[in-house]
Amino acid sequence: MTLNINLENQIIQKFSIFAFYEEFLYFLRIIIFIFILVLGVTIGVLVIVWLERKISAAIQQRIGPEYAGPLGIIQALADGVKLFLKENIIPSQGDSSLFNIGPVLVIVPVFLSYLVIPFEYNVILSNLGIGVFFWIAISSVVPLGLLMAGYGSNNKYSFLGGLRAAAQSISYEIPLALSVLSVALQLSNSLGTVDIVEAQSKYGFWSWNLWRQPIGFIVFSISSLAECERLPFDLPEAEEELVAGYQTEYSGIKFALFYLASYLNLLVSSLFVTILYLGGWHSPLPSFLNLINVDWNPVIHAIINVSNILLGIVFTIVKAYSFLFICIMTRWTLPRIRIDQLLNLGWKFLLPIALGNLLLTASLQILLL
Repeated sequence: MTLNINLENQIIQKFSIFAFYEEFLYFLRIIIFIFILVLGVTIGVLVIVWLERKISAAIQQRIGPEYAGPLGIIQALADGVKLFLKENIIPSQGDSSLFNIGPVLVIVPVFLSYLVIPFEYNVILSNLGIGVFFWIAISSVVPLGLLMAGYGSNNKYSFLGGLRAAAQSISYEIPLALSVLSVALQLSNSLGTVDIVEAQSKYGFWSWNLWRQPIGFIVFSISSLAECERLPFDLPEAEEELVAGYQTEYSGIKFALFYLASYLNLLVSSLFVTILYLGGWHSPLPSFLNLINVDWNPVIHAIINVSNILLGIVFTIVKAYSFLFICIMTRWTLPRIRIDQLLNLGWKFLLPIALGNLLLTASLQILLL
């Protein structure tokens, strides 16, 4: 009897140790995936900064960054190191708590947005059923951080920049959400990012939602530019009017966080344009690799699977950076608009068009059914 009890205790102990190791390995796997994603996203932002400087220089017939690394490719990294080593200054009459929390509230939601972005069918950190809604929900936290940064600086220019940022974000978040709703609920019947991409997989680029939702695509593109505070919508930090807006009193790493969040948000918007309207990881041309039966050879089957995954990631990145190129060209093509024109465009023009587009899409779906 005693031997049986001891044996049961040993078995239970071994199982508990095994369960602990299994949970630890699962946790370690999540940490590694998050680290890889953060590293990849950071490299992507460095590439965006370099591309923007080079494209801007080409438009203005300049050379651009040239000396920091080959073709100036590590210029953005050098700027980041410089800002990291600079002194952090807090305004003596400002609210230090709000001043310090502001940059964190701006950058954390943008990083969390990458949790629901699929680079390929299985290359996603969290395949939520409400992925698009999750992105819109956490994006609405960012204006609070900008408002806190402006108010905590005890500077009228910074506070004006924070107020402008909040007004602008609220104005353009509604048309953006309505255009997303047209795609998610009417064309894909799902709020999951993977499901939205899979609904565009049948006939190559003819399946893209771009052709079925051209109005939604235009509204989404304009709204995402305004959400990222890119020219011609960079009113919250207009240098000629507000010095640098809510960033005026910031220096060092805190200023770098605002700068990083701006480019991270631009990359997120480009990736969501790819997911919602450009077919995600699917090839523009129908793929015939899946039609070949290679189950008899496990090695060839594995090679084709890995090739499909790598090709999917490449297609996603190429489509996103193509949209980024349009954003950079827009910056040097259109002049900055006034704040009243910006708000009129959001409330009187984009909102009615996005709402009409949603109603038209819903009506067509009911008629077709």
